[in-house]
Amino acid sequence: MDDHKAFRIGIHPINWVGEDVREHGADTTFETIVNDIERLGLTGTEMGRKYPQDPEVLKHELSSRGIQLVSQWKSVLFSDPAYREQELAAYRAHAEFLHSMGSKVISTAEVGGSLHFDPRRTPNEKEVLRLDEAGWQSLAEGLNEAGRIAREYGLALTYHHHGGTVVESGEEIDRLMELTDPSLVSLLYDTGHAYYGGADPLQVLRKHYDRIAYIHLKDVRPDVLAEAREEEADFVTCIRKGVFTVPGDGCIDFAPIIAELVDRGYNGWAMLEGEQDPATHPPYEYARKALDYIDALVPGGAREGAQP
Repeated sequence: MDDHKAFRIGIHPINWVGEDVREHGADTTFETIVNDIERLGLTGTEMGRKYPQDPEVLKHELSSRGIQLVSQWKSVLFSDPAYREQELAAYRAHAEFLHSMGSKVISTAEVGGSLHFDPRRTPNEKEVLRLDEAGWQSLAEGLNEAGRIAREYGLALTYHHHGGTVVESGEEIDRLMELTDPSLVSLLYDTGHAYYGGADPLQVLRKHYDRIAYIHLKDVRPDVLAEAREEEADFVTCIRKGVFTVPGDGCIDFAPIIAELVDRGYNGWAMLEGEQDPATHPPYEYARKALDYIDALVPGGAREGAQP
């Protein structure tokens, strides 16, 4: 094996409790989630809706189990300049919280135009509203400003390209990277969302590696996705149908992806995600299989924190 330090794997609570599909894991407790994470031998997690909101309580509960809060999703609406000031104020508060928790990256996604996340949309609409030129410019300006705020707190703004939003396809990821300042805006590379958006996850990784500061590892069930596309299902319906799963359980070939990360010496966090119904896909068991799958792809099984 070479001398590169292997990257760190954590796990997102979305494996236990849905964020966009509220009924998934609705009765699951915070204690169940973090106890499972500890049993898996993992030391990183993201904020979830079942987690304590009091920072001191959260710090105690996580630190007592040897777990670090790596990040928390932050929706932004920068594509509409009218929202800029209030969005930046909210972003600062978010950065303050993550800084207090010892986090280093902010998962950030534009919700303007999204069918599910944009507060301006109405329930009878059916499609994501793509950005026009003014929208792209406003988004880029807002992200650069938010990136400056993040930097004040020792954090990196990592942009999360995401299904059902205006930065979804490979071309949209390219556009966002071109328009934003590399010193202020990094990329949250998500394998599952890259595939969902029609891109080759490996090509996205290779093309934008120098911008990547954070990773989500997610797989896709292609037959379920094909059926959903045939039905013109929206993003949240796709989650309900089971489009996403953990690495090793879908169609994405993670071998070259893991090899690329190891060869390039990526040493940031990579979060394991399934985003599926925990009642039919038990989170602990699926996570354990996914970790075994990934460990088998890392030379010598030397992922940081891997079980011997």
